[in-house]
Amino acid sequence: MPVIIHRTFIEAPAEVCFDLARNVDVHTQTTSNTKEKAVAGVTEGWMEEGDEVTWEAKHLGIRQRLTARITEMDRPHRFVDVMVKGAFHSFTHTHEFLEEAGGTMMVDTFAYQSPLGPLGLMADRLFLEKYMKSFIELRALELKKRAENKKDSELNSEP
Repeated sequence: MPVIIHRTFIEAPAEVCFDLARNVDVHTQTTSNTKEKAVAGVTEGWMEEGDEVTWEAKHLGIRQRLTARITEMDRPHRFVDVMVKGAFHSFTHTHEFLEEAGGTMMVDTFAYQSPLGPLGLMADRLFLEKYMKSFIELRALELKKRAENKKDSELNSEP
């Protein structure tokens, strides 16, 4: 099972980073390259523990739907989402926000299992792991820009 760990230092408080990362509207804006949109469940605003969202997006040239549920939330330090339904056999995405001098270390840990057994393992090695790593890195960079530019200052506190 591949595990991707990505760290991004953000010059902003953990609360700002946390709220940006769990906001459905911000997710849509920071994944414009895959045209992600929320089509069911929570479709705007902040996700809370127990909430589900179904995303529709174009990944690897294929339009897909994926439903994820927030299974853990400890604001502003950590939240976890897991796939309920979608193209993967399974995935767990842990989002951590660690206070550091001058800002926050945002740590994304994405553990997934591809479908199709041996064919899925081959896809991981050939392209999928690299694709997912790039997707996570690009989203983290967009969140960093937003948090540091304070474009989303209204996200500094709970709705």
